[in-house]
Amino acid sequence: MATILLSDRQKDELHKAILDYLHSNGYTTAFDSLKAESKQDDFNPDPKQKYAGLLEKKWTSVIRLQKKIMDLENKITQMQEELNNAPIRKTNSAVDWVPRAPEKYSLSGHRNPVTRVTFHPVFSVIASASEDTSIKIWDYETGDFERTLKGHTKSVQDIAFDPKGNFLVSCSADLTIKVWDLQNDYKCVKTLYGHDHSVSSVAFLPSGDIIISASRDKTIKFWEMASGYCVKTYTGHSDWVRMVSPSEDGKWIVTSSNDQTSRLWEVSSGECKMDFRGHDHVVECAIFVPVIAYPFIRELIGVDKDPKATSRDQPIPAQYIVTGSRDKTIKIWDSTGQCVRTLVGHDNWVRGLVFHPTGKYLLSGSDDKTIKIWDMKTGRCTKTLEAHAHFVTCIAFNTGSPVVATGSVDQTVKIWAPYR
Repeated sequence: MATILLSDRQKDELHKAILDYLHSNGYTTAFDSLKAESKQDDFNPDPKQKYAGLLEKKWTSVIRLQKKIMDLENKITQMQEELNNAPIRKTNSAVDWVPRAPEKYSLSGHRNPVTRVTFHPVFSVIASASEDTSIKIWDYETGDFERTLKGHTKSVQDIAFDPKGNFLVSCSADLTIKVWDLQNDYKCVKTLYGHDHSVSSVAFLPSGDIIISASRDKTIKFWEMASGYCVKTYTGHSDWVRMVSPSEDGKWIVTSSNDQTSRLWEVSSGECKMDFRGHDHVVECAIFVPVIAYPFIRELIGVDKDPKATSRDQPIPAQYIVTGSRDKTIKIWDSTGQCVRTLVGHDNWVRGLVFHPTGKYLLSGSDDKTIKIWDMKTGRCTKTLEAHAHFVTCIAFNTGSPVVATGSVDQTVKIWAPYR
């Protein structure tokens, strides 16, 4: 057994504590002999000294600690047994997670249809926009409502956080774009004027210094974040521009419109490089296929590898886009303007599209009140969720953790997450 070495001061305290114990319990012979052997001749029991009752205190605390340790050991054993008996899941189950019924939270508070939901890039915060002119901030982990942002005078059509999560930008049917500063208690710090009709979509370029917007006035505008000035206006669509989305590298944007087309624009030149024609109705949404999904898309359409990249190159963003339309279909396009696949399954307008963080799945929200999950390798719908009591207007997937949010004409925001 290993010997425990005590310092001289610790030895002195221990001797005094034992002497105090022996004295208080009337063990005079043992007290006298220990006092002599430990050379504590000047020891006088004093109930005010710190060694008074110290031995009993130490002893009871040791017993308490031993009991706690035994309890914890029992719990560990129980948990280990539960783990051993639990069904075996692949280690990547959290990575491949897709929403399933029922939802984790249904968030109520808006007084009109919810138009857009978006996740904060860092914190467990979600923002929702509504036709009730407000933006609401929620904690998606707890389901708690945090605050309402008021300032717009008509329906708020879209919202987006900047890449660092310091600002929230919103756009409205009141013709304005507003910037809200999260570090300044969500204060509205800028209002941008310039569009001549309802502003339907807004986003940040990945650099975070430029805001892009799309409007019913048929234009796309670029705004300098620092000054609030409109620095570029793109024209080309012949009707209401419904949505604008930037590519991962910020070099391209894709737009969708009531003119039944989607367009690919080069940011540096402002030129429309391609228009995608094939839908029979308004194109509600258009997004870029993320680079991570390229292997699945190529398998789907039977292309071996990226024709533009050598084996050592990184894949180039903006090679494929996906559109959702009021014609009830979802179309996948390559950058040459060719429709490479049409996904059929929704029974009403397709209103929102988002890719799974792994790129394996595409999620869509529709006026048929459902969310559909599409396997990108096969193009098949693998799951349909009856999501809301009314049209599903928007859908978002949190890139950091397995959480999906949807908004609806039923005035609720739903959070879909693994139950913990």
